[in-house]
Amino acid sequence: MEKYTIITPTTFVAAHHQAIVRLLSQLTTRSISYTEDDYRSQLASPHSPLFLLLDTDIVIGMLTVGTYLSPTGSKAWIEDVVVDDAYRGQGLGRMLVEHAIAYCKEQGIDTLMLTSNPKRIAANALYQSLHFERKETNVYKMKMGADSIR
Repeated sequence: MEKYTIITPTTFVAAHHQAIVRLLSQLTTRSISYTEDDYRSQLASPHSPLFLLLDTDIVIGMLTVGTYLSPTGSKAWIEDVVVDDAYRGQGLGRMLVEHAIAYCKEQGIDTLMLTSNPKRIAANALYQSLHFERKETNVYKMKMGADSIR
């Protein structure tokens, strides 16, 4: 796996933005508008580092870690894990998640969490193999954007 590298971009690169948009279409069937401005905002945020997985200089995967502090400790969430369809089954998702785990340890994060749709059999097996424990809880969401119910 030496040919694969993980970077944390800090400056805007149009090809990276285009690759992220392509990967988002593989992550979900929901239409997501991830503009150049969105990408620039994420790059500027210290609380949501984006990790890009590269095959030489081509983006083939990504993962975001969102971090925050609360009275019960420092926490992080892994979000938007995706490896390009053509590269799946090679352990690259594991490589991304292990990178995120190492990052969180370096940052002194107390708790690392993620969610995964039960239908994503391979993803759930990966997370369990990396010692994530299933937590019995209800996850609620409220859309706050333009498409939210008012």
